[in-house]
Amino acid sequence: MNNWQAWASLAVFAAAYVLIITEWVHRVAAALGGAGLMLAIGATDDEAAFFSTHSGIDWNVIFLLMGMMMIVGVLRRTGVFEYLAIWAVKRGKGRPFRVMAMLMVITAVASALLDNVTTVLLVAPVTLLVCDRLALKAAPFLIAEVFASNVGGIATLVGDPPNIIVASRAGLTFNDFLVHLAPLAVVLTAVLVLMCRFMFRRFFVYDEDRAEEVMSLDEREAISDPRLLTQGLVVLALVIAGFVLHPVVHYAPSVVALLGAGLLVAVSKVEIKDVLGEVEWPTLAFFAGLFIMVGALIETGVIGEVSRALADATGGRALASVMALLGASAVLSAIVDNIPYVATMAPITADLVNTVGEPHGVVLWWALALGADLGGNATAIGASANVVVLGIAERNRQPISFWTFTRYGIPVTVVTVAISALYLWMRYFLLA
Repeated sequence: MNNWQAWASLAVFAAAYVLIITEWVHRVAAALGGAGLMLAIGATDDEAAFFSTHSGIDWNVIFLLMGMMMIVGVLRRTGVFEYLAIWAVKRGKGRPFRVMAMLMVITAVASALLDNVTTVLLVAPVTLLVCDRLALKAAPFLIAEVFASNVGGIATLVGDPPNIIVASRAGLTFNDFLVHLAPLAVVLTAVLVLMCRFMFRRFFVYDEDRAEEVMSLDEREAISDPRLLTQGLVVLALVIAGFVLHPVVHYAPSVVALLGAGLLVAVSKVEIKDVLGEVEWPTLAFFAGLFIMVGALIETGVIGEVSRALADATGGRALASVMALLGASAVLSAIVDNIPYVATMAPITADLVNTVGEPHGVVLWWALALGADLGGNATAIGASANVVVLGIAERNRQPISFWTFTRYGIPVTVVTVAISALYLWMRYFLLA
């Protein structure tokens, strides 16, 4: 880092980050303002910011979000989320913690099959309705579900976008993730549910009258448009199949989501302006600004410098390399979105793998994936799912501040990363 643009880009990013976490200005204004300054000082340019797959806006993420937001917007018109909300409350007997635990497990399982962003887009509307029915604050439930989505996402190749990057670079398969990380995901989900039982205990206020009122409802009466629901579920099933069959069909998730959104709008006859009105445009703008800022740090060599320092510090020792990569990935993924971080760190990890050699080289890839996925829980901008949920909460007039999220996110990250470190050590070093 011997050029002024590197230090200037670091200063701009730090200033934007301060504005985001203090909420002195809206996070979208901070991100877009920071992106504009990065372009103005030459830390990045229009070609790198808008067209580079390495250091620019990740259009796959943007269009995946847009497509799924459109599909969810159409489904919302059918009453299916009201149906699911009543069903969940009934199964949990109206008890707040039981309902939270049920929604968390559903979220974790769904995040293993879909990507975690798609999952929270589907679960968040149900959660808001559940909380409204039971007169509960929605923020603890939404935060818990974000944690569950990021934990559940570690289980499979398609569960979290960083996993796709790791798999592509390392030549890992869907089954590799199932065998090596799915067992850990089950353990971490159980631990997370237990942690949420204590972290959010003051919010579990049982309203017997509200619970009885919901228990008396017939969830089937909530479905207002059965025909549209059928169309929406068929399209959603096709989209999910497209995600799962990615290794076979080779369509990017963004392409699958946009095709599904276009098909649903075409067959349902819903007004396009109404569907586009359901898109969280401020969230997409925030992502664009964040991608440009992080891309500038990549272009000026800031992130690469940090990565190389990590590689030099471990000295090629297998266990030290694994633990350092796990810890550093968790910390850095809490500060920058884990997608561009993993894209930057993948070639450095490949060098570490060659240095460490067999049989422990592949463990470095699991350390990178775990650190990036779990570190994303630490702050409100650590993972894409976090940003999406904060946008949904704000739109529904139940905003979640950066510090509210982080106050719970840091303990969850510390515990889950510590358990992951123990898992990697025991499975690949102690018992190998």
